[in-house]
Amino acid sequence: MHVRAHLYISGRVQGVFFRQSMREVATRLGVVGWVRNLSDGRVEAVLEGPREAVEKVIEWAKVGPPAARVERVEVKWEVYTGEFREFKILPTV
Repeated sequence: MHVRAHLYISGRVQGVFFRQSMREVATRLGVVGWVRNLSDGRVEAVLEGPREAVEKVIEWAKVGPPAARVERVEVKWEVYTGEFREFKILPTV
């Protein structure tokens, strides 16, 4: 079963290779979607893929790469759309 999760990650998550690391983890697990920095200092991501793989990326996001200090991960489950073919890093908004 494929699922979609929309994440907002707070803490020291910008300037620590969070987006690049998330792309590597997601790609390795077969998860598609995107990740981007927000102007308020958070990171936002949309993940689609098999439930178990998406849950593994969410668990990774709660820790992040070594230099990150994740304080909070908000997860909103949404309707799976199948619109993505890969995992991309989008420009900051």
